[in-house]
Amino acid sequence: MLPKDPFMLVSAINMKLRDSGDTLDGICNVEGVDKLDLIEQLKNAGFEYMPEINQFR
Repeated sequence: MLPKDPFMLVSAINMKLRDSGDTLDGICNVEGVDKLDLIEQLKNAGFEYMPEINQFR
Protein backbone atom coordinates (compact mmCIF):
# COMPACT_ATOMS: atom_id res chain seq x y z
CA MET A 1 0.00 0.00 0.00
CA LEU A 2 1.33 3.42 -0.94
CA PRO A 3 1.34 6.37 1.48
CA LYS A 4 -1.24 9.15 1.05
CA ASP A 5 1.08 12.00 2.05
CA PRO A 6 2.61 13.33 -1.21
CA PHE A 7 6.12 13.66 0.26
CA MET A 8 6.07 10.12 1.61
CA LEU A 9 4.50 8.95 -1.65
CA VAL A 10 7.20 10.47 -3.87
CA SER A 11 9.85 8.96 -1.63
CA ALA A 12 8.25 5.50 -1.81
CA ILE A 13 7.77 5.65 -5.59
CA ASN A 14 11.32 6.86 -6.24
CA MET A 15 12.69 4.15 -3.97
CA LYS A 16 10.74 1.49 -5.88
CA LEU A 17 11.89 2.93 -9.22
CA ARG A 18 15.51 3.01 -8.07
CA ASP A 19 15.69 -0.28 -6.17
CA SER A 20 13.65 -2.46 -8.49
CA GLY A 21 14.71 -0.86 -11.75
CA ASP A 22 11.05 -1.14 -12.73
CA THR A 23 9.05 1.30 -14.81
CA LEU A 24 6.38 3.63 -13.47
CA ASP A 25 3.83 1.59 -15.43
CA GLY A 26 5.00 -1.60 -13.75
CA ILE A 27 4.83 -0.12 -10.26
CA CYS A 28 1.35 1.29 -10.90
CA ASN A 29 0.17 -2.13 -12.12
CA VAL A 30 1.57 -3.91 -9.06
CA GLU A 31 0.19 -1.29 -6.65
CA GLY A 32 -3.18 -1.06 -8.44
CA VAL A 33 -3.04 2.70 -8.99
CA ASP A 34 -3.81 4.75 -12.06
CA LYS A 35 -0.56 6.16 -13.50
CA LEU A 36 -2.12 9.44 -14.66
CA ASP A 37 -3.77 10.01 -11.27
CA LEU A 38 -0.46 9.35 -9.52
CA ILE A 39 1.42 11.74 -11.81
CA GLU A 40 -1.24 14.42 -11.29
CA GLN A 41 -1.27 13.97 -7.52
CA LEU A 42 2.49 14.37 -7.34
CA LYS A 43 2.47 17.25 -9.84
CA ASN A 44 0.06 19.10 -7.53
CA ALA A 45 2.63 18.65 -4.75
CA GLY A 46 5.38 20.11 -6.94
CA PHE A 47 6.95 16.94 -8.34
CA GLU A 48 7.37 16.08 -12.01
CA TYR A 49 8.01 12.63 -13.45
CA MET A 50 11.19 12.56 -15.50
CA PRO A 51 11.18 9.39 -17.63
CA GLU A 52 14.74 9.96 -18.86
CA ILE A 53 16.01 9.39 -15.29
CA ASN A 54 13.03 7.26 -14.19
CA GLN A 55 12.13 9.30 -11.11
CA PHE A 56 10.11 12.20 -9.77
CA ARG A 57 11.85 15.46 -8.93
